[in-house]
Amino acid sequence: MTTEDTVWHGLSAAEVDRQYALRKLRPDYEKEMVPGWLERSAHHRDIHPGARIDLGYGPGDRDRFDLFPAQNPEGPFLIYIHGGYWQRGDKSVYSILSKPFTDVGIDVALINYNLCPTVRMRDIIPQVRRAVAHIWREARNLGCPRGRFCVMGHSAGGHLTAEMMATDWTAEADDLPADLIDAASPSSGVFAFEPMLYCGENDGLCLDLAEAREVSTLFRAPTTNAPQLVAWGELETPDWIRQSTDYVEAITSGGRKVETCVVPACDHFDVVDALADGGSDITKKTIALVRG
Repeated sequence: MTTEDTVWHGLSAAEVDRQYALRKLRPDYEKEMVPGWLERSAHHRDIHPGARIDLGYGPGDRDRFDLFPAQNPEGPFLIYIHGGYWQRGDKSVYSILSKPFTDVGIDVALINYNLCPTVRMRDIIPQVRRAVAHIWREARNLGCPRGRFCVMGHSAGGHLTAEMMATDWTAEADDLPADLIDAASPSSGVFAFEPMLYCGENDGLCLDLAEAREVSTLFRAPTTNAPQLVAWGELETPDWIRQSTDYVEAITSGGRKVETCVVPACDHFDVVDALADGGSDITKKTIALVRG
């Protein structure tokens, strides 16, 4: 590879696309993994006591969240933000992720948001802020606590989790506290978006260089010192892993409390199964983080 061939951290455009086109690396993802998650999630929604589905946080079709209460008025609250490359996915796929947390007394909400290319990525971020703010405001009316209010997301949701940590909540509304979020766990996220410009997935994201830099959380510090657990799969592609390690380096430079978790023998999509497993190390660490 010659110098002029490289476009991002020593990688050619073709190599960037190979490392970021994750669905091509797992041909069973859409045929087996997603249908399996959907089936298990539908069953979980049917049997979870008190589950409330498609609650609104705004007027749009995807301004919706599902609530899985743990029946623990003094317990923490966790919001989950799903992945799907900012252009696919739905909260209904991931209901199973709530079970390990509600089993130990943590209320869980899973949110939807608009998807590219119907909207631009810069539009998704304030929408997720509105969802988080709405749930925080309405927590007591929903019968849930907000004394310890946390956010978790995987893949695109990992990026959106980092965006929530970089949000100045007092600038969003007068009634929102600066320390609205007590802890966060971005898993397998993207935090610098320039490589997306060389990836086929950008056909749907439609990013240009200016927007890629605008939505990159790597260069914007969290607004509080709330602890974070940053996780990734051991078998993820090298540059996807570097996204998380660069993010960890960036946010720990301010003296923040950051823990990492490498999920053994897991690629990008296997991490979801690990998060749904109450006995996995990543889930145990996330529970400990949320509990504080």
